[in-house]
Amino acid sequence: MVSFGLFETSISLFCFLIFFYFLIKKHSGYIKKTLCYPWNWPVLGMLPAIILWYKRIDVLIWVLEKSNLTFLFKGPWFTRMDLLFTVDPANIQHILSSNFTNYIKGPEMKEIFDVYGDAIFTADGELWRNIRMSSMVMFNHQGFQNFSMSITTSKLKDVLLPLFSHYSEEGAVVDLQDVFGRFMLDTTLVAITGSDPQSLSTEMPEVEFAKALENAGDSVVYRHVIPRFLWKLQNRMGLGQEKKRIEAGATFDRICAKYIFAKREEIRSPGIHHDHDHSDGDDDKFLRDSIVSLIVAMRDTTSTALTWFFGLLLEKPYVETKIRHEINTNLPKTATSQERPWSAIDHKEFLNTLVYLHAALYEAMRLYPPIPFERKTSVNSDVLPSGHKIDANSTIIYPIYALGKMRSVWGEDALEFKPERWISETGGLRHEPSSKFLVFNSGPRSCSGKHLAMTAMKIIVVEILQNFDIKLDKGQKIEPKPRLSLHMKHGLRVTLTKRCSA
Repeated sequence: MVSFGLFETSISLFCFLIFFYFLIKKHSGYIKKTLCYPWNWPVLGMLPAIILWYKRIDVLIWVLEKSNLTFLFKGPWFTRMDLLFTVDPANIQHILSSNFTNYIKGPEMKEIFDVYGDAIFTADGELWRNIRMSSMVMFNHQGFQNFSMSITTSKLKDVLLPLFSHYSEEGAVVDLQDVFGRFMLDTTLVAITGSDPQSLSTEMPEVEFAKALENAGDSVVYRHVIPRFLWKLQNRMGLGQEKKRIEAGATFDRICAKYIFAKREEIRSPGIHHDHDHSDGDDDKFLRDSIVSLIVAMRDTTSTALTWFFGLLLEKPYVETKIRHEINTNLPKTATSQERPWSAIDHKEFLNTLVYLHAALYEAMRLYPPIPFERKTSVNSDVLPSGHKIDANSTIIYPIYALGKMRSVWGEDALEFKPERWISETGGLRHEPSSKFLVFNSGPRSCSGKHLAMTAMKIIVVEILQNFDIKLDKGQKIEPKPRLSLHMKHGLRVTLTKRCSA
């Protein structure tokens, strides 16, 4: 009787949600013009507000500003969907650093993100420490850094710049979001598997792995806003977003198995004897999960950051002018020589002089962080610096996208794209605490590949600006699309003009 009662309640809630969806769709014109604090309904809690605001990130910003940076969302009864949203830097510092051991990713997040396997961004405890140590060794190894940068520079010279020249000659419109996604997919896969999918070309072929990443990310966002029993039911029936998630996981398994097999064959090819010539299931799963995690970490974040950087740059000509001046002022003379390809590996000092470019990249990521939100689960009860009481097994969401737009954190000009806020009085880069600028995470989980990512983005920006003038396509509308990574809803369509050599 108890189980039947729960089932009956679930069906009733499901039917009400369907009714409510069509009701708000009918009155969507009025809803878009209003901002109001979410109402805590009987049974439903504040879930109707989530349905209303699913595609309106600006509403969450408004609510957090009105709530003194921390807001408790009440989910439907019996669904375990209560969430504490906070963008208070003191709370973030407490959760991610001061009381780090009390806040974990938790089994619920691992379940929501299960399509990625045992990924570093969902792992806890000993598993996280092992993966973390491995990633730090890799990203900090000089050989890997040089190898990764050489892949980036060669792909720029051999593929991206010639492709842009082709589009320039044709007068074609280019979607930079698509281009950067393909560029980073190719360079990331070459760096970690040795295989180049060659997704970046004039044909712009459909890429199965990229589509799987997109569907996997959409399913994760979907699981955050829909009651667990609903997506569980969809999963069992193979419907909707859950069907796409299942297919994405199968694609990851198949393609990663191909890369792992190819690498094993390459290792065996010299005829060297190995004690373990057979494939180990546990090893294969670890390698599969590592490949997927690294692609998500390296490809999605960097390509998204570059897309928003150029989108903001093209709306602020004075920033572009200052960056070009900084590049031309500090560019080594050998960089303009045709005797051999210019390489960032040979000119690290030059990249370090590009303070304003560094500031502009930071500013773009402050406003449009590649990963728009993060979450943690409390192990034991706690009290945050803001005074909010936390029960054991509570979920805390810190929306990084909203944090970058808080006037009480960044000042009255928080919504402006203003690289100067990152420049100190002495002309150097101004330091901001990671609990305030959360793009590279904070505390023990800080991003291991931060330096590598910044170096790669600087190289890409320098090469593009040195060789091309870029203009936004007429009618281009720039707005975010709520996903696991913060994409542009309509892409970034531009036209390119080849610059004359100095």
